[in-house]
Amino acid sequence: MEKARQRLHQILRQHKRASLSTTIQELKHRHCEASPHTQDLIKWTKFILCLGLVAYSLDYYHTELQGQRCALSVSRALSYVFRPPERCDFCSNIKSIPHLSDLSPAKFEADFAYSGVPIIVRDAMQNWTATTEGFQDIYEALDMPQARVMGEAPWYFGWSNCHTEVTEEFRKHYDKPYFLPNNSENKAIDWIFIGTSGMGAQMHIDNVRLPSWQAQLAGSKRWLLVPPPECYFQCRRFEVIVQQGHIIVLDTNRWYHQTFVLPGAVSITIGAEYD
Repeated sequence: MEKARQRLHQILRQHKRASLSTTIQELKHRHCEASPHTQDLIKWTKFILCLGLVAYSLDYYHTELQGQRCALSVSRALSYVFRPPERCDFCSNIKSIPHLSDLSPAKFEADFAYSGVPIIVRDAMQNWTATTEGFQDIYEALDMPQARVMGEAPWYFGWSNCHTEVTEEFRKHYDKPYFLPNNSENKAIDWIFIGTSGMGAQMHIDNVRLPSWQAQLAGSKRWLLVPPPECYFQCRRFEVIVQQGHIIVLDTNRWYHQTFVLPGAVSITIGAEYD
């Protein structure tokens, strides 16, 4: 036993740590380094995995997150306080709200689409069935008694539709407004506002990404448009009535706006952002 122990010490003295380390590195280089083919395979695998992750993230955003509430909600008052100021050139030269018909996409894109100038388009729903069917039996669609629909107590509400199946059904009755640029897309989320005579939306400014159009499918609505506070002394405020069959185009991120449903039929409005 003693001889074996001495022999072991002798072997360890002969093979120092440095030489062992060199031997291990040589073995690793010979047997563990990947071949060029294997290295290419690893690179492509990483690329495909990254591409799949990006595709999944985009799909998750468009199907799950878009149109959902933020994880951290901010009060409307705070959102107004921290809103970045506007340059007032978007409204300083506006003297009245244009009412237009037969508006070509080229003229709309050049003069109005992204300028911040509100407009009313009178003939944008001529081929829509939304004004004659589908959207009219609202008390049935909402499971609301007709007496409540036309009762004495006024009501008004709105919501954003982000369900693809519902959007497809809705859009059987209306199309992208003809005056939008050919390369413009009608966003997947529709806004729907319904109410009886009286106050509609309170005075507010939106926090959405793009300008929008809103089509008056039924009833009529009075809009009050007010420039942001930093533009009070350079821009005017406006009142405009949107009749059934008309579309208002407005950048609700710039203009404070308030609506009033006029006496008569139940007001039904549908709209969307455009890019």
